[in-house]
Amino acid sequence: MTGIDQQSALVVIDVQNALFEKPTPVYNADALLRNITSLMDRAHTNNCPVFVFRHTNNSFLAYGSDGWQLHSALCLDATDTVLDKQHGSAFADTPFQQQLEARGIHRLVVTGLVSNGCVKATCEAALKLGYAVVLVADGHSSYHKDAAQIIEEWNRRLSALGVDVVPAAAVAFVG
Repeated sequence: MTGIDQQSALVVIDVQNALFEKPTPVYNADALLRNITSLMDRAHTNNCPVFVFRHTNNSFLAYGSDGWQLHSALCLDATDTVLDKQHGSAFADTPFQQQLEARGIHRLVVTGLVSNGCVKATCEAALKLGYAVVLVADGHSSYHKDAAQIIEEWNRRLSALGVDVVPAAAVAFVG
Protein backbone atom coordinates (compact mmCIF):
# COMPACT_ATOMS: atom_id res chain seq x y z
CA MET A 1 0.00 0.00 0.00
CA THR A 2 1.08 3.54 -0.72
CA GLY A 3 0.19 5.61 2.33
CA ILE A 4 -1.06 9.09 1.45
CA ASP A 5 -0.76 11.43 4.43
CA GLN A 6 -2.43 14.70 5.44
CA GLN A 7 -0.06 16.74 3.28
CA SER A 8 -1.63 15.12 0.23
CA ALA A 9 -4.53 15.88 -2.08
CA LEU A 10 -6.49 13.86 -4.62
CA VAL A 11 -6.66 15.54 -8.04
CA VAL A 12 -9.45 14.54 -10.45
CA ILE A 13 -8.91 15.97 -13.94
CA ASP A 14 -11.59 16.56 -16.58
CA VAL A 15 -14.01 13.72 -15.83
CA GLN A 16 -16.64 15.50 -17.91
CA ASN A 17 -19.64 14.30 -19.89
CA ALA A 18 -18.38 15.27 -23.36
CA LEU A 19 -15.25 13.16 -23.00
CA PHE A 20 -17.44 10.08 -22.48
CA GLU A 21 -19.56 10.93 -25.53
CA LYS A 22 -16.78 10.91 -28.13
CA PRO A 23 -17.12 8.55 -31.14
CA THR A 24 -14.22 6.52 -29.73
CA PRO A 25 -15.24 5.69 -26.15
CA VAL A 26 -13.08 6.27 -23.09
CA TYR A 27 -10.98 3.14 -22.68
CA ASN A 28 -12.15 1.04 -19.70
CA ALA A 29 -14.64 3.77 -18.77
CA ASP A 30 -16.54 1.73 -16.16
CA ALA A 31 -13.39 0.60 -14.35
CA LEU A 32 -11.94 4.11 -14.56
CA LEU A 33 -15.04 5.65 -12.98
CA ARG A 34 -15.13 2.95 -10.27
CA ASN A 35 -11.48 3.59 -9.41
CA ILE A 36 -11.88 7.37 -9.29
CA THR A 37 -15.07 7.25 -7.22
CA SER A 38 -13.48 4.75 -4.83
CA LEU A 39 -10.47 7.05 -4.42
CA MET A 40 -12.78 10.02 -3.81
CA ASP A 41 -14.74 8.04 -1.19
CA ARG A 42 -11.53 7.03 0.58
CA ALA A 43 -10.18 10.58 0.45
CA HIS A 44 -13.45 11.95 1.89
CA THR A 45 -13.47 9.33 4.67
CA ASN A 46 -9.93 10.30 5.67
CA ASN A 47 -10.37 14.07 5.33
CA CYS A 48 -7.96 14.29 2.39
CA PRO A 49 -8.61 17.35 0.20
CA VAL A 50 -10.07 16.62 -3.23
CA PHE A 51 -9.57 18.99 -6.17
CA VAL A 52 -11.78 18.41 -9.20
CA PHE A 53 -11.01 20.14 -12.49
CA ARG A 54 -13.23 20.96 -15.45
CA HIS A 55 -11.64 21.85 -18.76
CA THR A 56 -13.27 24.69 -20.69
CA ASN A 57 -12.89 25.38 -24.40
CA ASN A 58 -14.87 27.00 -27.19
CA SER A 59 -16.20 23.76 -28.65
CA PHE A 60 -17.37 20.53 -27.00
CA LEU A 61 -16.40 21.69 -23.48
CA ALA A 62 -18.03 25.11 -23.64
CA TYR A 63 -18.53 26.64 -20.20
CA GLY A 64 -21.91 25.67 -18.76
CA SER A 65 -22.83 23.21 -21.54
CA ASP A 66 -24.04 19.66 -20.83
CA GLY A 67 -20.76 18.25 -22.12
CA TRP A 68 -18.76 20.52 -19.79
CA GLN A 69 -20.56 19.17 -16.69
CA LEU A 70 -18.83 16.65 -14.46
CA HIS A 71 -19.76 13.01 -15.02
CA SER A 72 -22.69 11.95 -12.85
CA ALA A 73 -20.68 9.06 -11.36
CA LEU A 74 -18.57 11.56 -9.39
CA CYS A 75 -19.91 12.05 -5.88
CA LEU A 76 -18.61 15.39 -4.76
CA ASP A 77 -18.43 16.32 -1.11
CA ALA A 78 -19.14 19.83 0.16
CA THR A 79 -15.45 20.11 1.05
CA ASP A 80 -14.22 19.37 -2.49
CA THR A 81 -12.71 22.21 -4.49
CA VAL A 82 -13.92 22.47 -8.10
CA LEU A 83 -11.73 24.54 -10.40
CA ASP A 84 -12.05 25.39 -14.07
CA LYS A 85 -9.06 25.42 -16.39
CA GLN A 86 -8.36 26.30 -20.01
CA HIS A 87 -4.93 24.71 -20.40
CA GLY A 88 -3.56 21.18 -20.13
CA SER A 89 -1.89 21.76 -16.78
CA ALA A 90 -4.14 22.26 -13.77
CA PHE A 91 -1.59 24.82 -12.59
CA ALA A 92 -1.76 27.14 -15.64
CA ASP A 93 -3.84 30.26 -14.95
CA THR A 94 -5.68 28.74 -11.97
CA PRO A 95 -5.42 29.33 -8.20
CA PHE A 96 -4.48 25.66 -7.71
CA GLN A 97 -0.90 26.17 -6.53
CA GLN A 98 -1.89 28.91 -4.09
CA GLN A 99 -4.60 26.68 -2.62
CA LEU A 100 -2.15 23.80 -2.23
CA GLU A 101 0.37 26.07 -0.52
CA ALA A 102 -2.28 27.50 1.82
CA ARG A 103 -3.16 23.96 2.94
CA GLY A 104 0.44 22.78 3.24
CA ILE A 105 -0.03 20.11 0.57
CA HIS A 106 3.15 18.57 -0.83
CA ARG A 107 1.90 15.37 -2.56
CA LEU A 108 -0.67 15.02 -5.34
CA VAL A 109 -2.52 11.84 -6.23
CA VAL A 110 -3.52 12.34 -9.88
CA THR A 111 -6.41 10.74 -11.79
CA GLY A 112 -8.61 11.63 -14.75
CA LEU A 113 -8.62 12.38 -18.46
CA VAL A 114 -6.78 12.26 -20.77
CA SER A 115 -3.58 10.35 -20.14
CA ASN A 116 -1.48 11.96 -22.87
CA GLY A 117 -2.98 15.42 -22.39
CA CYS A 118 -4.09 17.10 -19.19
CA VAL A 119 -3.03 14.23 -16.88
CA LYS A 120 0.51 14.25 -18.33
CA ALA A 121 0.71 18.06 -18.32
CA THR A 122 -0.44 18.30 -14.70
CA CYS A 123 2.00 15.61 -13.52
CA GLU A 124 4.91 17.27 -15.32
CA ALA A 125 4.04 20.73 -13.98
CA ALA A 126 3.65 19.39 -10.43
CA LEU A 127 7.10 17.79 -10.60
CA LYS A 128 8.65 21.02 -11.86
CA LEU A 129 7.02 22.88 -8.96
CA GLY A 130 8.51 20.42 -6.46
CA TYR A 131 5.46 18.34 -5.56
CA ALA A 132 5.65 14.62 -4.94
CA VAL A 133 3.34 13.06 -7.52
CA VAL A 134 1.45 9.78 -7.38
CA LEU A 135 -0.21 8.80 -10.66
CA VAL A 136 -2.96 6.23 -10.27
CA ALA A 137 -1.97 3.70 -12.94
CA ASP A 138 -5.56 2.57 -13.51
CA GLY A 139 -7.09 5.94 -12.66
CA HIS A 140 -6.47 7.74 -15.95
CA SER A 141 -7.50 7.01 -19.51
CA SER A 142 -8.11 8.32 -23.01
CA TYR A 143 -10.69 8.04 -25.76
CA HIS A 144 -8.00 7.37 -28.38
CA LYS A 145 -8.17 4.10 -30.34
CA ASP A 146 -4.74 3.14 -28.92
CA ALA A 147 -5.64 4.14 -25.36
CA ALA A 148 -4.29 0.99 -23.68
CA GLN A 149 -0.85 1.61 -25.18
CA ILE A 150 -1.02 5.34 -24.42
CA ILE A 151 -1.82 4.65 -20.76
CA GLU A 152 1.06 2.17 -20.50
CA GLU A 153 3.42 4.58 -22.24
CA TRP A 154 2.61 7.50 -19.95
CA ASN A 155 2.72 5.35 -16.82
CA ARG A 156 6.24 4.34 -17.88
CA ARG A 157 7.39 7.80 -19.03
CA LEU A 158 6.09 9.62 -15.98
CA SER A 159 7.57 6.98 -13.69
CA ALA A 160 10.95 7.60 -15.35
CA LEU A 161 10.57 11.30 -14.49
CA GLY A 162 10.00 10.51 -10.80
CA VAL A 163 6.25 10.04 -10.55
CA ASP A 164 5.20 7.19 -8.26
CA VAL A 165 2.83 5.10 -10.43
CA VAL A 166 0.56 2.81 -8.38
CA PRO A 167 -2.76 1.02 -8.87
CA ALA A 168 -5.87 2.51 -7.26
CA ALA A 169 -6.18 -0.41 -4.86
CA ALA A 170 -2.72 0.41 -3.44
CA VAL A 171 -3.57 4.01 -2.54
CA ALA A 172 -4.34 4.32 1.18
CA PHE A 173 -5.33 7.76 2.46
CA VAL A 174 -4.18 8.24 6.05
CA GLY A 175 -6.44 10.52 8.09
